[in-house]
Amino acid sequence: MQTVVERRLLREEGKHRQDFTREEFLREVWKWKNEKGEEIYHQLRRLGASLDWSRACFTMDPVRPHASSISVVFCHVTCVNVRHFQPLLIFIKGFSRAVTEAFIRLCDSGLIYRSEGLVNWSCALESAISDIEVDSKELPGQTMLSVPGYENKVEFGTMVTFAYPVEGHEGEVAVSTTRPETMLGDVAVAVHPDDPRYQAFHGKQCRHPFTNRLLPIVTDPMVDMELGTGAVKVTPAHDHTDFLLSQRHSLPRLTVIRGDGTMSPPCGQWLEGAKRFDARQLIVDALVEKKLFRGKKSHPMTLPVCSRSGDIIEPLLKKQWFVRCGEMAKKAIQAVEDGQLEIIPHFYTKTWKQWLSNISDWCISRQLWWGHQIPAYRVELPNCTEKEEEKWVWGQSEDEARQRAAVKYGVRPEAITLTQDPDVLDTWFSSGLFPFAMLGWPEQTADLQRYYPNSILETGNDLIFFWVARMVMLGTELTGQLPFKQVLFHSLVRDKHGRKMSKSLGNVIDPLDVIHGVSLERLQEKVMEGNLDPRERLVAMEAQRKDLPKGIPQCGTDALRFALCSHKMQGEDISLSISQVLSCRHFCNKMWQTLRFTLGVLGDNTAPVGTLEETTPLSSMDRWICSRLYSTVLQCEQAFEAYELHTVTAALYSFWVHSLCDVYVEYVKPVLVQQDEGAAVQPDSEHSDRARQVASSVLYHCVSTSLALLSPFMPFITEELWQRLQPFRPGGADAQTSLCLQPCPRSSQLAHWHFPEEEGDFLLVQEAIRTARSLRAQCGMTKEKPAVWAVCSPSQARVLLHFKSAVLTLSRISSLHIYCPQTADNLRSTPPPKGSLVGVVDHTCQLHLHVQSGLSADKQIQQLSQRRDKLIPKLEEILHRVRSPDYLTKVPAHVRQRMDSKVSALQQEVKTIEDQLKVLQQTQTAE
Repeated sequence: MQTVVERRLLREEGKHRQDFTREEFLREVWKWKNEKGEEIYHQLRRLGASLDWSRACFTMDPVRPHASSISVVFCHVTCVNVRHFQPLLIFIKGFSRAVTEAFIRLCDSGLIYRSEGLVNWSCALESAISDIEVDSKELPGQTMLSVPGYENKVEFGTMVTFAYPVEGHEGEVAVSTTRPETMLGDVAVAVHPDDPRYQAFHGKQCRHPFTNRLLPIVTDPMVDMELGTGAVKVTPAHDHTDFLLSQRHSLPRLTVIRGDGTMSPPCGQWLEGAKRFDARQLIVDALVEKKLFRGKKSHPMTLPVCSRSGDIIEPLLKKQWFVRCGEMAKKAIQAVEDGQLEIIPHFYTKTWKQWLSNISDWCISRQLWWGHQIPAYRVELPNCTEKEEEKWVWGQSEDEARQRAAVKYGVRPEAITLTQDPDVLDTWFSSGLFPFAMLGWPEQTADLQRYYPNSILETGNDLIFFWVARMVMLGTELTGQLPFKQVLFHSLVRDKHGRKMSKSLGNVIDPLDVIHGVSLERLQEKVMEGNLDPRERLVAMEAQRKDLPKGIPQCGTDALRFALCSHKMQGEDISLSISQVLSCRHFCNKMWQTLRFTLGVLGDNTAPVGTLEETTPLSSMDRWICSRLYSTVLQCEQAFEAYELHTVTAALYSFWVHSLCDVYVEYVKPVLVQQDEGAAVQPDSEHSDRARQVASSVLYHCVSTSLALLSPFMPFITEELWQRLQPFRPGGADAQTSLCLQPCPRSSQLAHWHFPEEEGDFLLVQEAIRTARSLRAQCGMTKEKPAVWAVCSPSQARVLLHFKSAVLTLSRISSLHIYCPQTADNLRSTPPPKGSLVGVVDHTCQLHLHVQSGLSADKQIQQLSQRRDKLIPKLEEILHRVRSPDYLTKVPAHVRQRMDSKVSALQQEVKTIEDQLKVLQQTQTAE
């Protein structure tokens, strides 16, 4: 946040942070926070977030509003019938006090300590950052990169070799480095004790060519003899490995790069004040001049980059505050291993253990102005000298710290001078306290006792270490309890190309733009209004013109929510494209169309809709759709419990579109609307008024139950549609109710609607309908209803007869003749006429469509040849997989069985087509 405000002030006012007092600058940050914070809340509201807004909490709040009772705000397309309770607000001590209290308790217990050590330093931020805020950029070799603060790109991925003359000796020791700018801070040269090239130099010294210092040649087994020249320069103040070497060999530590990234006075006047990467070339040029330069070559390397600023990390020696993490990390690992904390997906458990097992102490000092100023005070006692070791105390206030110092050092409080540490705490320190600090900790509030620990944390998988691990460690240490029982990690949303969303790439999608729609011109204006560097701005605007040439069409909240939840969130990242959201908007249109049909049916119905318990399906199709609904509800139940939202959305979409609309509604239209006098389904004994009434009730409950299941994903459209159904609700409408207040449908309520045999059998029926439609299309039939023969097994014949009305209606055929060549019972009818078009349902079932006239032999041959040409590559592809060496060992038995059936059906269809082609060609020859 501070970085964003600094960029804005520099762009708009030409001022740096240092041009303001700390208080003035913080006022600017608060102003920006209030503007942007409200924007985020607005986005959440428009996205339909159902939250208790009275409990909104910010980690920098000096006081925190507390609701005496929970208020849940439900978001709808209309606010009718939604009661909004306005709770009594009282103010309790804020989040800042909790942060200070946590720091004090951890200091008192010895878990926070102050020490000098190497930290990851961002020169752009002029602040330390934590290990997990450092991105590793792999370079294959020589690479030019943009670095904040430099107009031109800087070269990385090269290894420079130069020589150190050996004092009192004719020889030299050549060292290789990727960072020649740090050689002014060299304090030694290290070689491997077993390296024969340097045996004669053990215990000798090198002369530094620029500072004239003598550098001892030390031996250490850490040195890699195979890397570079086998000799390494030792710069303890700028390299983590060298820092460890300095500890073992009692070497001094010389800092030559300042916090702003410029060279420090010990480098000499010729370099002092130069930027570190400008100094790099100056030093190389000087080495060439002194004839000590030995070459430069491309070198693959890993470059540490600040994730917040994009700056190249500079390891610097600083006195900072650190949190001891070792014991807390062990408890966090044990909590997962013992099952007290469940991590979902479970494959993150390994990552959790691996990272926490190798955790370093956490540097929590940040050299910023925005944040919680560290509540630690440097103590100056009477008659103290500058050389004395630093003395520190901590407290909720300066007065409390003064009293602590008086007791600790045995002096009068008024004789003590205190200076508060100007640094602020790492933002993840305060964020790590959130689960309990938001509930009033350290006070034992009613909220804390009621809601802590929480049940589940749902967050992005990129925060597993930044936030989640620290919440677990701090929560366990400060409260004695885990902050939550489950952690659910969702995938990251990336652009359609799989790239991380970044303002500099121009691929960030504002949810409000997807909801309301936005023109390309407005998107470009937003880039111009932002904080981007002019070069990045051009790249971003070009990316927008390429990916969104017409802007973003209006998609609505429901479509966006459903599209996001349709992706598998427990695994790979989500590559979101606007076209996916648009397809979900089309699904919303489908829902409206279905409801209009349902309302028309219910409005014409004189009898009331029966309750779910009273409704017993009569026809085979009623039983099938009811069983499909039961199976869908059961599948949703299981997927909700496993947090697999993509399975829920897929099941609901499939039921609504493919089962309800494409099949059942099309089947019952003649029954309920009586619009087609020539329909296969007429109101006879099976489809009497009673059947019509039952079908209406079935349709009502299918739509109503589906809306209730879709409500968490699509709260606006489902509320609107559900409210329109309420006048027909069994028992009468409740004027005060809302869909989001209704209980979630349970499979136990639909147990009497479970007909697994009908569901299983209908798979054959659907394939037969598909095949019949394909035959009609081959013949170019649109309005004609031909006769069809089904050549099949006896068991298949029974299924087709059971669903005969559905086959006739949905296939748009006049009659269905069953022919079972292998049986002599009443299922056997006359065989299909010769010359009929044949379609294969599966390897034991074929449909024959008798063509009366109107389709020439040439046309039939052309269509059959095209069909065969499509089937043969498909068959060959499957056969190639089936015949692979590891097919039998790696493919499960049920999958192999399904593939075998598919192969048989395709082979049968190809054979049938070839037989038909042969007959047609013979007919042509005879003519």
